[in-house]
Amino acid sequence: MAGSWRAKAQAGGMLLALLGWVSSCVTTFVPLWKSLNLDLNELEVWTMGLWQVCIAREEGAVECRAHGSFLALPPELRVSRLLMCLSNGLGLLGCLLAAPGLEGWRACEDRPGLKRRLLLAGGAAFGMAGMATLAPVSWVAYNTVLDFWDDTVPDIVPRWEFGEATFLGWFAGAFLAASGLLLACSARSMRTAMPPAPTCRQPPAARGPAGGHHPHPKNADLVI
Repeated sequence: MAGSWRAKAQAGGMLLALLGWVSSCVTTFVPLWKSLNLDLNELEVWTMGLWQVCIAREEGAVECRAHGSFLALPPELRVSRLLMCLSNGLGLLGCLLAAPGLEGWRACEDRPGLKRRLLLAGGAAFGMAGMATLAPVSWVAYNTVLDFWDDTVPDIVPRWEFGEATFLGWFAGAFLAASGLLLACSARSMRTAMPPAPTCRQPPAARGPAGGHHPHPKNADLVI
């Protein structure tokens, strides 16, 4: 029963991890972190990502332009680039570590302790990847809210709003964090299910008919 639960938890954790990792990679590169609708020209929709700004027109044409210098970007975008790339790398590392630790994986079947450690390491990598995704997305969303409700900006000035990548990033971070938790719990249950290692015991000394020790052959020769 416990083995069936562990297998299901591991399968669910890996599925969530793959979904979260793919979603995190998509969030990193799509220019949909912010969106802007111009009241003066409703036929154009501006979108911004970590790497470029795009203009989508009503006729279907999309024009994108990469950001200028990295140092000229706002602090949240600079840090978000680094953290999202770190999240993608940690997600890939988690997949490589956790896969050999799964119960259905034949690798290292004769070393259950190593499989458990690999599963724990993979779960930790997924958890850190989730945090590295949630932090920049939440930071950019927080600054977007502050700019939207800034009273010092005139009302006629258009405001940036949440883009689709913001919500996708939140889902990606949640999936990665949940997968890390599932894999860590299943690895912990593997430890409790492992049988204890046999202890080495000295064989009992041979005793004679009366309960005494048999004399050593060398000692017997001396007695004679």
